[in-house]
Amino acid sequence: MSGKLFWTDPYQTTLTTTVARVDGQQLWLQDTIFYAFSGGQESDAGTIAGWPVVQAETQAADIVYTLPPEHGLSAGDTVKVQIDWPRRYRLMRLHFAAELTLETIYRDVAGVEKIGAHIAADKARIDFALAEPITPHLPAISAKVQGLIDADSEIVSAFSDLEAERRYWEVPGYCRVPCGGTHLRRTGEVGRIALKRKNIGKGKERVEITLLEDVPC
Repeated sequence: MSGKLFWTDPYQTTLTTTVARVDGQQLWLQDTIFYAFSGGQESDAGTIAGWPVVQAETQAADIVYTLPPEHGLSAGDTVKVQIDWPRRYRLMRLHFAAELTLETIYRDVAGVEKIGAHIAADKARIDFALAEPITPHLPAISAKVQGLIDADSEIVSAFSDLEAERRYWEVPGYCRVPCGGTHLRRTGEVGRIALKRKNIGKGKERVEITLLEDVPC
């Protein structure tokens, strides 16, 4: 099982590690900083030994990477892993904006149920089962979420069960939420956001989250 260093330091952008196993185009690493799609958060983009990662996916408690067929790597090879940091950082910012939005909606909107989510580098979305449009609630929700961001609070991210690889994030004094994604150090890193409602069908509501500014990464 790969050591998932994106949990211990989600700001690490390069890593020298060892190829643990190869099966055709697929390979496994001894340690990795390259996040694979999980919990709605898209995979990182980047390279292994200079080869672009075509796909990264979880496989039980491990991560398998697909490279171009001509990669030529073997088990035991030392390789450099490099991630697209600007993309990772936007994913982290949008991920946490979505998490704060979800928690605020749970608190402020009665009868709401999350039915889906997706975090991409351009925007995030959360889908809900809800009988009425969420639009009337959005100004207050947006103000509360932005207030939490602007408070620039510490974000704690740690294991709740190390053996089972269960993790959580916490803003002390606000909430603790189970989540295995990559997280920021402080809420203020999210920056300014916008929330927009989208109708995706009867009894279903979608809230889209976008970043309104770039911040140094």
